[in-house]
Amino acid sequence: MSADEARRRPPTAQQFVLGELRRAITTGRLRPGAPIRQDALAEELQVSRVPLREALKTLQGEGLVRYEAHRGYSVETLSLDDLREVYRIRELLEEEAVRRAVARLADADLDRLRAAQDDVERAADAGDVLAMATANRLFHMTLFDCAGMPRLSRLIRTLWDTTDAYRSMYYGGPANRERVVKEHRATLDALRRRDADEAVATLTVHRAHAVAELESLLS
Repeated sequence: MSADEARRRPPTAQQFVLGELRRAITTGRLRPGAPIRQDALAEELQVSRVPLREALKTLQGEGLVRYEAHRGYSVETLSLDDLREVYRIRELLEEEAVRRAVARLADADLDRLRAAQDDVERAADAGDVLAMATANRLFHMTLFDCAGMPRLSRLIRTLWDTTDAYRSMYYGGPANRERVVKEHRATLDALRRRDADEAVATLTVHRAHAVAELESLLS
């Protein structure tokens, strides 16, 4: 099967449900702690309970939803301590990824980062939380993948997965969207100059702003 044929191939029912659940969590339609009503969702998505259950198990493995006996599934919640811990571990791992990436950056990598940033800015201007979350993730993961350390990239992705439900809370504010755009631009500038220290410092501030805002919202 060619790449074009693969892209045109319709997703399986489980893939479709998984995508819709991710969308609902990322956009905030299903907020942290919200119960997931399987009957209502199956009817809304016009699927059976089987692909829905499989999708929920996948999301449970990623830490996005949780299951409790006699209560069913709900969107995972994080305490402030959990949130701080996730971002602290991210800081440690992402610094290593950025420093490794800067040493390997090619002009083509910078072009891909610039393209991802263009998508971030378009989504920010439109106030499209889902599109911004998707483009933002692509921007950062493109950079981390440049480190050439796939295991490290997978660990970072797992940490990002655990906070997907909170991203819509942060991107929901116009001031936060504007701040993200500016911080990305500063990061790109540092990367163009191959200044690893400056790129790390900019991204450290970037994460700190997100944590501070989420602390305020969650408290």
